[in-house]
Amino acid sequence: MTKEHVPLLHIVKRKSLKWYQAWGVRAAAIVLALIVDAILTTILTGLNPLEVYATIIRGAFGTTRKFWVLMQHIAILLCVSIAVTPAYKMRFWNVGGEGQILVGALATAACMILLGNKLPNAVLIPVMTISAIVAGGIWGLIPAFFKAKWNTNETLFTLMMNYVATQLVAYFVIVWEVPKGAGQIGIINQSTESGWFPMIAGNRYLLNVLIVLTLTVLVFIYLRYSKHGYEISVVGESERTARYVGIKVENVIMRTMFLSGALCGIAGLLLVAGTNHTVTTSISGGRGFTAVMVAWLAKFNPLLMILTSFLIVLMERGAGEISTKFGLNASYADIITGIILFFIIACEFFVNYHLVFRKKGA
Repeated sequence: MTKEHVPLLHIVKRKSLKWYQAWGVRAAAIVLALIVDAILTTILTGLNPLEVYATIIRGAFGTTRKFWVLMQHIAILLCVSIAVTPAYKMRFWNVGGEGQILVGALATAACMILLGNKLPNAVLIPVMTISAIVAGGIWGLIPAFFKAKWNTNETLFTLMMNYVATQLVAYFVIVWEVPKGAGQIGIINQSTESGWFPMIAGNRYLLNVLIVLTLTVLVFIYLRYSKHGYEISVVGESERTARYVGIKVENVIMRTMFLSGALCGIAGLLLVAGTNHTVTTSISGGRGFTAVMVAWLAKFNPLLMILTSFLIVLMERGAGEISTKFGLNASYADIITGIILFFIIACEFFVNYHLVFRKKGA
């Protein structure tokens, strides 16, 4: 082959990198992203980038309250991320996390409003939990049933169900609004705190964090070591192979999506009973979509999702402080966050591939 026909460089698939090498590539990507952000900050705003970064850290950790708000946001995002993971490992493209969170939150609010004065907390909270799990699970099971029986498009189906869930919540907000005409429910059971999660060690968010950490470990064990987790992996690799070895693919699809929806329902429970104590159409805050990125960045490993959730929420919470201190609009914070996420996503190319340049004289 002549020199003219030898490419200057070509892409070669890597052998599997050791875990510390892969994370070294990712750490280098974050450092490069911070350098690019620093250059842009200096050019566009004239601010000291180190001061900007320090402001981000203070915005997330500056006070005890800010720290626990950060932990709460991480917990909810992590909960939704582990929820969508089983479906994505099965290659069922569940983009209905928003709707599943909403129906879980709606079921929780319904129990608090209708049963709040009839049941003690020791009974009401388990009833709320079961209701949120069943509501979210059924919302996930519906598209799975149609996929299993008639091979419908799960992406469109789950996406459309988000809109249905939003309108359901909007309807009941009007039914339960206080006072009438207010357009919102307001704080549910504010005087009695019936259905509110109890405080632990004087902290209202600690229980949420502990619940989500427990669920994260359980989902990791379920996916890694259980028979069901093995079946999910086989179906994700090849439905034909799964059927060949005797796995009932339709049952796996429906069971897994019920689990995915149920975990999203728990996220709705945590938002209503443990955080906001009300329900709105925007209570999920886009976490159903952000969770897909969190799960993908962590390679669908629930334990690694703790790190990716932390990184994304840190940037979201801390970047907001930039607008307050330096008078920059919120879009600049999004630019900083977007560049970092771009580098993190792009670095996966170099984890899996490397570039081979043409040798001199080739």
